[in-house]
Amino acid sequence: MVRSRAVVVAILAAVLAGSSAAGWWLGAQRRADDARHSAVVVDVLDGDTVTVRTDDGATDTVRLLGVDTPETHHPEQGVQCFGPEAAAFTTARLRGERIELEDDVERRDQYDRRLSYVLVDGVRFNDELLRLGYARLLVIEPNREHARSMLRAELDAKFARRGLWGACEE
Repeated sequence: MVRSRAVVVAILAAVLAGSSAAGWWLGAQRRADDARHSAVVVDVLDGDTVTVRTDDGATDTVRLLGVDTPETHHPEQGVQCFGPEAAAFTTARLRGERIELEDDVERRDQYDRRLSYVLVDGVRFNDELLRLGYARLLVIEPNREHARSMLRAELDAKFARRGLWGACEE
């Protein structure tokens, strides 16, 4: 009886491990198949949120994945240290630019904003915000495709006291 129970547990563990591995692989395949879309940035709402026009003419609000810039319009938090600088940088760098939107696992947040990494000439802008100290790393599961490289970018900025890391007191 104990032996048969151990066999059942072992089979169940193998099936569950296989299904999660298959789920991971299928999720990666889904991202690879339809993960990038072209768009033009038509407005910048703040350092980590932009409005885009997709190639089919639709507009969408995009929340950049993996980053959190200081607030500029928050009703309760007001304008935070380095928020205007982050918004100005995003505006100067992205407004009017043709970009690629790279999706991760979840495509929309609770406010129905599209969740994407933004690529300019093949380079992830999200990482640039972190590397220059305009943003802090913010990983909201399950969207963590680039979390490790983005953490390195944030730590480099923090160590060098670039941007908000040198200008704002914790």
